[in-house]
Amino acid sequence: MNTIPHWINGSPATGTVQQTAPVFNPATGQEQARVVLGSAADVDAAVLAASHAFETWSESSLSQRTQVMFAFRQLLVEHEEALGRIISAEHGKTVDDARGEITRGREVVEFACGLGDVLKGSFSDQVSRGVDVHNFRQPLGVVAGITPFNFPAMVPLWMHPMAIATGNTFLLKPSERDPSAANFVAELYKKAGLPDGVFNVVHGGKDAVDAILTHPGIEAVSFVGSTPIAKYVHEQATAHGKRVQALGGAKNHAVVLPDADLEFAANHITAGAYGSAGERCMAVSVAVAVGAAADALVEVLERKAREVKVGPGDAPGVEMGPLVTKAAQERVENAVGTAAAQGATVVVDGRGLKVDGHADGFFTGPSLLDHVTTEMDAYKEELFGPVLAIVRAASLDQAIDLINANPYGNGTALFTASGEAARRFQRQVKVGMIGVNVPVPVPMSYYSFGGWKDSLIGDSPVHGPEGIRFYTRPKVVTTRWPQPAQQVNAGFNFPTSS
Repeated sequence: MNTIPHWINGSPATGTVQQTAPVFNPATGQEQARVVLGSAADVDAAVLAASHAFETWSESSLSQRTQVMFAFRQLLVEHEEALGRIISAEHGKTVDDARGEITRGREVVEFACGLGDVLKGSFSDQVSRGVDVHNFRQPLGVVAGITPFNFPAMVPLWMHPMAIATGNTFLLKPSERDPSAANFVAELYKKAGLPDGVFNVVHGGKDAVDAILTHPGIEAVSFVGSTPIAKYVHEQATAHGKRVQALGGAKNHAVVLPDADLEFAANHITAGAYGSAGERCMAVSVAVAVGAAADALVEVLERKAREVKVGPGDAPGVEMGPLVTKAAQERVENAVGTAAAQGATVVVDGRGLKVDGHADGFFTGPSLLDHVTTEMDAYKEELFGPVLAIVRAASLDQAIDLINANPYGNGTALFTASGEAARRFQRQVKVGMIGVNVPVPVPMSYYSFGGWKDSLIGDSPVHGPEGIRFYTRPKVVTTRWPQPAQQVNAGFNFPTSS
């Protein structure tokens, strides 16, 4: 049985304790590896290595840092297939879907390659007689990322390229459910020329997380996961003097107006709902059918849900793989049963799906629920599985009110042919990321990712301009260089710019 170690100071590390956890292949249901679970001592060892590395890495030239990023980016391209298969084998998503998350994560690396322009400071000449002012940004120190199972490559790539390129050193605590991608990325960084200790990986559960949140040597923590844990991370880390990015859960709505192309809308909503088995914080989990669109939309969505090809993620032609664990499979299937008991119409029932040759896999098929109300659990809870709930609304204004009343505000989409409706929607919905005829509006790397309300705890989104600000702090320098013979009188009054 393969044991997956930590990665500390440029090499694998077995850690200080012998406790391990199973890593499953979700398609077979079989344990395929063990991952070491880190302790506070392991976190301390990683922080010590990162602190030593920061002394030199923070003083390295911007050119040196971006050269490493260019090399790392190329290695991600060359090893995309291998990394994609590692992700598929531990997460369950299709290899094509895994390649897609690597590509989107690589875009952040490409943004980090161009930080020379972004990190330019400003200069003001002669703000007072003989006085100039300039500013620049410096790295924080050792920073950490705590990331979820659903994107074992992409979400960490939202964090560490930005942190490292700006001169910080990084400690990653990935999900223990699919840990191998983190170690693979660590090896690519080493091949790219990143000095030892700049990027470290400590695996584990709550003990490792708590050690990160309270460690005095860590300056900032980035987190993506459920809202309750995001609130806990924000509370604990800020109480210990750290900057925090804490992105929480979601309940993303896709509104379909009667003037929309229903075939187009249903195609994209189906992919947005069932892609990656619905295990995405940006998954479409609610379709809001407005007015006369409802019955026709349900008909098309039913047909497309039944056409989704479910199977092991490495099989050709498969569009949706298994859920990540047996517990996740049971939770999702129980949610469908609860929805039926509460009065929803189960149009497509994905429960009890059996895939040939994979009887023990964690599979469930796409489920489609109609006549869902806002009081039902299927609407209120983040199911994180392949379940699409249809809520019917009389008008666009009612749909907007419904979205705004929801406690989450991560992403939303509108399908329409009306520019007026689209403009009204994007201005009035209280959501951080909006798509117009785009079901999953994840922004490009040079914009920042983050929702509103319970989808973002605090006010720090990830990557893009907000990522630069998060991983650096500004300095403003006021200078005077008087001529040797020049006499400058000092005043006891508060200084002015005259």
